[in-house]
Amino acid sequence: MKHPVDVYVGKRVRHRRWMLGVTQQQLAEQVGIKFQQIQKYETGMNRISASRLWDIAEALEVPISFFFEGLDGQETGALTPGDLMSDKEALELVRSYYAIPETQRKRLFDLARVLSDVA
Repeated sequence: MKHPVDVYVGKRVRHRRWMLGVTQQQLAEQVGIKFQQIQKYETGMNRISASRLWDIAEALEVPISFFFEGLDGQETGALTPGDLMSDKEALELVRSYYAIPETQRKRLFDLARVLSDVA
């Protein structure tokens, strides 16, 4: 049976990998495992050991604490990432947004703010 914390950490691994545009195969090669193992980690099917999480954090250029940010420990059933970070479309939008040069990104942000005020 999957533990909610393992599922949460796996989703954070997938989220960060996806934000960097890294495939499961590429991440697996960086940490010295098979891509199928990355799949199992990302679904929470397999628990990630501390040393493996360290390797994944280095490969994805984040501190280990990144994988636990937003974890709500009040009850194990409530351990899910925010809806925004679970939505593939939202993640793609964020990744595209940060690919835009900073000056244009500011203009786009201002436009989005104006449009959201109108809605």
